[in-house]
Amino acid sequence: MALCFPLSLYLYMLQKKREHPKEKPGLHPRNRHRERYDFGALVQSCPNLAPFVIQNPYQDDSIDFFNPEAVKMLNKALLKYFYLIDYWDIPEGYLCPPVPGRADYLHHAADLMAQGNKGKIPVGNEIRCLDIGVGANCIYPLIGNRSYGWSFVGTDIDPVAIGNANTIISQNPLLHDTIEIRLQKNAGNIFIGVMQPNEHFDLTICNPPFHPSAAEAMKGSIRKISNLKGRKIIRPILNFGGQNSELWCEGGEEQFVIQMIKESRQLSTSCTWFTTLISKSEHLATVYHALKMAEAGEVKTIPMTQGNKSGRIVAWNFYNRGTASSVK
Repeated sequence: MALCFPLSLYLYMLQKKREHPKEKPGLHPRNRHRERYDFGALVQSCPNLAPFVIQNPYQDDSIDFFNPEAVKMLNKALLKYFYLIDYWDIPEGYLCPPVPGRADYLHHAADLMAQGNKGKIPVGNEIRCLDIGVGANCIYPLIGNRSYGWSFVGTDIDPVAIGNANTIISQNPLLHDTIEIRLQKNAGNIFIGVMQPNEHFDLTICNPPFHPSAAEAMKGSIRKISNLKGRKIIRPILNFGGQNSELWCEGGEEQFVIQMIKESRQLSTSCTWFTTLISKSEHLATVYHALKMAEAGEVKTIPMTQGNKSGRIVAWNFYNRGTASSVK
């Protein structure tokens, strides 16, 4: 019996490997990361990834996604291979975002802007985007610029994040004159103070702080990793990292987006489409109510699915008042 078990397990794993989909479910059709990672090509583009490549139980090349250094090196390789970003790094402890999910947001945003452009996605640096909470990683401007040629202004309340984002830009000549980073000096404001008078953006994007407190952020990380590893975790190592301002704020995602909506009303002519991620579906009712109180015009909800994770983008403007719709 002992001799048969390993063989049966091996045959089972071979079967599961054959059943494994070649594409990741749910990602946008234009997302360059729909297919499984080609680690051979990634290592060729970024040789420093090689020491982190391992074989998973299905004998596929992979990395240890619980190792922060491995996750960061994978991001470096993805940005180099797919977006020609020669230099990218983040300080220890700062958020290391998953590239495929961030790319998905931008592709859906491109579709949104195409609806007002006779179905054609607008490209080029005349399209101006504002990234609220750009972070030390500067990930949205990098992907958005290299995918569509858009120009970006990224804002953050953290001077260290601002400095690192500027270093990334300065070390990549392709990004010069297309991405600007601004410090939000008032942590209580979102748009006010960084949008300049007579300045207009085609799009704002935001990945709001998710948790209402540092304690809740830690609980959420423990719960997530415990679920993934199938055992109790007392204190997690955050494989994707994150500083306080990146992970939580008073009132969490819900209150942050309400404040964003209030300020967008004051700056209604400064942007064509305001957008934000909403992680929890139970926050939608509050968000829709805030948009109604702000007298938003067109409101769209764009569902996003990445594997087993679901979310959505809420987008609004102050044109065509009295309409609301969902993009499916």
